[in-house]
Amino acid sequence: MKDAFGTPQSLLLLGGTSEIGLATARRLIARRTRTVWLAGRPSPALTAAADSLRVLGVEVYTVPFDALDPESHAERLGKIFTEGDIDLVLLAFGILGDQAHDEADPLAAVRVAQTNYTGAVSAGLVCAAALQAQGHGSLVVLSSVAGERARRADFIYGSSKAGLDAFAQGLGDALQGTGVHVMVVRPGFVRSRKTAGLEATPLATTPEAVATAIELGLRRRSETVWVPGALRMVMAALRHVPRPVFRRLPV
Repeated sequence: MKDAFGTPQSLLLLGGTSEIGLATARRLIARRTRTVWLAGRPSPALTAAADSLRVLGVEVYTVPFDALDPESHAERLGKIFTEGDIDLVLLAFGILGDQAHDEADPLAAVRVAQTNYTGAVSAGLVCAAALQAQGHGSLVVLSSVAGERARRADFIYGSSKAGLDAFAQGLGDALQGTGVHVMVVRPGFVRSRKTAGLEATPLATTPEAVATAIELGLRRRSETVWVPGALRMVMAALRHVPRPVFRRLPV
Protein backbone atom coordinates (compact mmCIF):
# COMPACT_ATOMS: atom_id res chain seq x y z
CA MET A 1 0.00 0.00 0.00
CA LYS A 2 1.07 3.58 -0.50
CA ASP A 3 2.53 5.27 2.55
CA ALA A 4 1.24 8.39 4.26
CA PHE A 5 3.12 10.53 1.73
CA GLY A 6 1.40 8.90 -1.25
CA THR A 7 4.57 7.17 -2.42
CA PRO A 8 4.15 3.63 -3.79
CA GLN A 9 5.95 1.10 -1.65
CA SER A 10 6.13 -1.45 -4.47
CA LEU A 11 6.89 -0.95 -8.16
CA LEU A 12 6.63 -3.23 -11.18
CA LEU A 13 8.66 -1.87 -14.08
CA LEU A 14 7.71 -3.37 -17.44
CA GLY A 15 10.84 -2.76 -19.45
CA GLY A 16 13.37 -3.39 -16.72
CA THR A 17 16.27 -1.69 -18.48
CA SER A 18 14.36 1.46 -19.52
CA GLU A 19 16.34 4.58 -18.64
CA ILE A 20 13.15 6.48 -17.84
CA GLY A 21 11.85 3.54 -15.82
CA LEU A 22 15.04 3.19 -13.80
CA ALA A 23 15.26 6.95 -13.22
CA THR A 24 11.69 6.80 -11.90
CA ALA A 25 12.55 3.82 -9.69
CA ARG A 26 15.52 5.67 -8.19
CA ARG A 27 13.40 8.72 -7.51
CA LEU A 28 10.66 6.69 -5.83
CA ILE A 29 13.17 4.67 -3.82
CA ALA A 30 14.48 7.96 -2.43
CA ARG A 31 10.90 8.68 -1.34
CA ARG A 32 10.19 5.30 0.39
CA THR A 33 9.58 2.66 -2.31
CA ARG A 34 10.98 -0.57 -0.89
CA THR A 35 10.25 -3.36 -3.38
CA VAL A 36 10.95 -3.27 -7.12
CA TRP A 37 10.20 -5.86 -9.78
CA LEU A 38 12.08 -5.48 -13.07
CA ALA A 39 10.38 -7.29 -15.96
CA GLY A 40 12.38 -7.76 -19.12
CA ARG A 41 14.31 -10.14 -21.31
CA PRO A 42 17.02 -11.91 -19.27
CA SER A 43 20.31 -10.19 -20.10
CA PRO A 44 23.42 -8.74 -18.48
CA ALA A 45 21.76 -5.32 -18.78
CA LEU A 46 18.74 -6.47 -16.74
CA THR A 47 21.03 -7.97 -14.10
CA ALA A 48 23.05 -4.75 -13.94
CA ALA A 49 19.86 -2.70 -13.59
CA ALA A 50 18.75 -4.84 -10.65
CA ASP A 51 22.16 -4.55 -8.99
CA SER A 52 22.15 -0.77 -9.43
CA LEU A 53 18.92 -0.54 -7.45
CA ARG A 54 19.86 -3.08 -4.76
CA VAL A 55 22.76 -0.88 -3.65
CA LEU A 56 20.10 1.69 -2.72
CA GLY A 57 18.89 -0.65 0.02
CA VAL A 58 15.72 -2.09 -1.52
CA GLU A 59 14.50 -5.55 -2.50
CA VAL A 60 14.78 -6.05 -6.25
CA TYR A 61 13.52 -9.02 -8.23
CA THR A 62 13.72 -9.77 -11.93
CA VAL A 63 11.13 -11.62 -13.98
CA PRO A 64 11.39 -12.81 -17.60
CA PHE A 65 9.15 -10.71 -19.82
CA ASP A 66 8.96 -10.34 -23.60
CA ALA A 67 6.54 -7.88 -25.16
CA LEU A 68 6.51 -10.03 -28.31
CA ASP A 69 5.27 -13.09 -26.39
CA PRO A 70 1.80 -12.04 -25.18
CA GLU A 71 0.81 -15.67 -24.57
CA SER A 72 3.18 -15.67 -21.58
CA HIS A 73 2.06 -12.38 -20.04
CA ALA A 74 -0.82 -13.60 -17.91
CA GLU A 75 1.26 -16.31 -16.27
CA ARG A 76 4.51 -14.41 -15.76
CA LEU A 77 3.05 -11.09 -14.70
CA GLY A 78 0.24 -12.69 -12.74
CA LYS A 79 2.77 -14.51 -10.53
CA ILE A 80 4.19 -11.19 -9.40
CA PHE A 81 0.86 -10.11 -7.96
CA THR A 82 0.55 -13.38 -6.02
CA GLU A 83 3.66 -12.33 -4.07
CA GLY A 84 1.88 -9.27 -2.67
CA ASP A 85 0.19 -6.06 -3.70
CA ILE A 86 1.80 -3.88 -6.35
CA ASP A 87 1.21 -0.16 -5.85
CA LEU A 88 2.56 1.03 -9.17
CA VAL A 89 3.00 -0.56 -12.59
CA LEU A 90 5.13 1.48 -14.98
CA LEU A 91 4.79 0.39 -18.60
CA ALA A 92 8.04 1.68 -20.05
CA PHE A 93 9.09 -0.73 -22.79
CA GLY A 94 9.20 0.21 -26.46
CA ILE A 95 11.46 0.53 -29.48
CA LEU A 96 12.06 3.43 -31.86
CA GLY A 97 12.83 1.38 -34.93
CA ASP A 98 14.52 2.91 -37.95
CA GLN A 99 12.02 4.74 -40.12
CA ALA A 100 13.95 4.56 -43.40
CA HIS A 101 14.80 0.89 -42.93
CA ASP A 102 11.38 -0.11 -41.64
CA GLU A 103 9.54 1.47 -44.58
CA ALA A 104 11.44 -0.88 -46.85
CA ASP A 105 11.07 -3.88 -44.51
CA PRO A 106 7.43 -4.41 -43.50
CA LEU A 107 8.35 -7.15 -41.03
CA ALA A 108 10.61 -4.71 -39.17
CA ALA A 109 7.77 -2.19 -39.12
CA VAL A 110 5.44 -4.83 -37.74
CA ARG A 111 7.94 -5.57 -34.97
CA VAL A 112 7.78 -1.92 -33.89
CA ALA A 113 3.99 -2.04 -33.87
CA GLN A 114 3.82 -5.35 -32.04
CA THR A 115 6.28 -4.26 -29.38
CA ASN A 116 4.93 -0.77 -28.75
CA TYR A 117 1.23 -1.46 -29.17
CA THR A 118 0.21 -5.12 -29.21
CA GLY A 119 2.60 -6.11 -26.43
CA ALA A 120 1.55 -3.11 -24.38
CA VAL A 121 -2.16 -3.89 -24.80
CA SER A 122 -1.59 -7.42 -23.55
CA ALA A 123 0.61 -6.46 -20.60
CA GLY A 124 -1.54 -3.46 -19.77
CA LEU A 125 -4.74 -5.49 -19.58
CA VAL A 126 -3.11 -8.22 -17.50
CA CYS A 127 -1.78 -5.70 -14.98
CA ALA A 128 -4.96 -3.63 -14.96
CA ALA A 129 -7.00 -6.71 -14.06
CA ALA A 130 -4.57 -7.58 -11.26
CA LEU A 131 -4.65 -4.03 -9.89
CA GLN A 132 -8.43 -4.04 -10.02
CA ALA A 133 -8.55 -7.36 -8.18
CA GLN A 134 -6.41 -5.98 -5.35
CA GLY A 135 -8.57 -2.82 -5.29
CA HIS A 136 -5.90 -0.16 -5.63
CA GLY A 137 -2.81 0.93 -7.51
CA SER A 138 -1.62 3.02 -10.43
CA LEU A 139 -0.75 2.10 -13.99
CA VAL A 140 1.57 4.61 -15.67
CA VAL A 141 1.92 4.28 -19.44
CA LEU A 142 4.81 5.91 -21.28
CA SER A 143 3.39 7.29 -24.50
CA SER A 144 5.02 10.00 -26.63
CA VAL A 145 4.23 13.30 -28.32
CA ALA A 146 5.07 11.39 -31.52
CA GLY A 147 1.62 9.84 -31.22
CA GLU A 148 -0.15 13.19 -31.30
CA ARG A 149 0.24 13.68 -35.04
CA ALA A 150 1.93 11.56 -37.69
CA ARG A 151 5.20 13.00 -39.00
CA ARG A 152 7.02 11.96 -42.15
CA ALA A 153 10.16 11.38 -40.09
CA ASP A 154 8.73 8.74 -37.73
CA PHE A 155 5.18 7.79 -38.65
CA ILE A 156 5.70 4.06 -37.98
CA TYR A 157 6.83 4.68 -34.41
CA GLY A 158 4.35 7.53 -34.01
CA SER A 159 1.41 5.43 -35.14
CA SER A 160 2.29 2.73 -32.59
CA LYS A 161 2.37 5.34 -29.83
CA ALA A 162 -0.91 6.85 -31.05
CA GLY A 163 -2.54 3.46 -30.64
CA LEU A 164 -0.99 2.96 -27.21
CA ASP A 165 -2.10 6.42 -26.08
CA ALA A 166 -5.71 5.84 -27.16
CA PHE A 167 -5.71 2.42 -25.48
CA ALA A 168 -4.40 3.83 -22.20
CA GLN A 169 -6.94 6.65 -22.18
CA GLY A 170 -9.79 4.21 -22.76
CA LEU A 171 -8.46 1.84 -20.12
CA GLY A 172 -8.36 4.72 -17.64
CA ASP A 173 -12.00 5.47 -18.37
CA ALA A 174 -12.93 1.80 -17.99
CA LEU A 175 -11.25 1.66 -14.56
CA GLN A 176 -12.91 4.75 -13.13
CA GLY A 177 -14.36 3.97 -9.71
CA THR A 178 -12.38 0.76 -9.24
CA GLY A 179 -9.58 2.26 -7.15
CA VAL A 180 -7.10 1.95 -10.04
CA HIS A 181 -5.51 5.12 -11.44
CA VAL A 182 -4.20 5.23 -15.02
CA MET A 183 -1.81 7.98 -16.06
CA VAL A 184 -0.55 8.60 -19.59
CA VAL A 185 2.87 10.27 -19.88
CA ARG A 186 3.76 12.05 -23.14
CA PRO A 187 7.43 13.03 -23.25
CA GLY A 188 9.01 14.86 -26.12
CA PHE A 189 12.44 13.90 -27.42
CA VAL A 190 14.32 12.22 -24.54
CA ARG A 191 18.12 12.34 -24.53
CA SER A 192 19.06 8.76 -23.76
CA ARG A 193 20.96 5.76 -25.05
CA LYS A 194 18.00 4.93 -27.28
CA THR A 195 18.18 8.30 -29.04
CA ALA A 196 21.97 8.57 -29.16
CA GLY A 197 23.05 9.86 -32.55
CA LEU A 198 19.67 11.40 -33.34
CA GLU A 199 19.23 15.15 -33.62
CA ALA A 200 17.35 16.47 -30.60
CA THR A 201 14.13 18.39 -31.26
CA PRO A 202 13.15 21.61 -29.47
CA LEU A 203 12.01 21.13 -25.87
CA ALA A 204 14.08 17.94 -25.54
CA THR A 205 14.12 16.41 -22.08
CA THR A 206 15.95 13.79 -19.98
CA PRO A 207 14.99 10.54 -18.24
CA GLU A 208 15.40 12.29 -14.88
CA ALA A 209 13.02 15.09 -15.88
CA VAL A 210 10.44 12.55 -16.99
CA ALA A 211 10.85 10.70 -13.69
CA THR A 212 10.24 13.93 -11.78
CA ALA A 213 7.08 14.59 -13.81
CA ILE A 214 5.85 11.04 -13.18
CA GLU A 215 6.27 11.39 -9.42
CA LEU A 216 4.44 14.73 -9.42
CA GLY A 217 1.68 13.33 -11.59
CA LEU A 218 1.19 10.42 -9.21
CA ARG A 219 0.89 12.76 -6.27
CA ARG A 220 -1.67 14.86 -8.14
CA ARG A 221 -3.52 11.80 -9.50
CA SER A 222 -3.11 13.26 -12.97
CA GLU A 223 -4.53 11.45 -15.98
CA THR A 224 -2.17 12.98 -18.55
CA VAL A 225 1.34 14.36 -18.08
CA TRP A 226 3.37 16.22 -20.72
CA VAL A 227 7.15 16.47 -20.41
CA PRO A 228 8.06 19.27 -20.58
CA GLY A 229 4.71 20.85 -19.78
CA ALA A 230 5.05 23.41 -22.59
CA LEU A 231 4.49 20.62 -25.11
CA ARG A 232 0.79 20.57 -24.23
CA MET A 233 0.25 23.95 -25.88
CA VAL A 234 2.68 23.27 -28.73
CA MET A 235 0.91 20.08 -29.73
CA ALA A 236 -2.52 21.65 -29.29
CA ALA A 237 -1.49 24.12 -31.99
CA LEU A 238 0.24 21.61 -34.27
CA ARG A 239 -2.79 19.31 -34.30
CA HIS A 240 -4.73 22.01 -36.19
CA VAL A 241 -2.08 23.02 -38.71
CA PRO A 242 -3.27 22.17 -42.27
CA ARG A 243 -1.47 19.14 -43.67
CA PRO A 244 0.17 20.94 -46.62
CA VAL A 245 1.67 23.40 -44.13
CA PHE A 246 2.53 20.74 -41.57
CA ARG A 247 4.52 18.80 -44.17
CA ARG A 248 6.86 21.75 -44.57
CA LEU A 249 7.43 22.36 -40.87
CA PRO A 250 10.80 21.31 -39.36
CA VAL A 251 9.18 18.99 -36.80
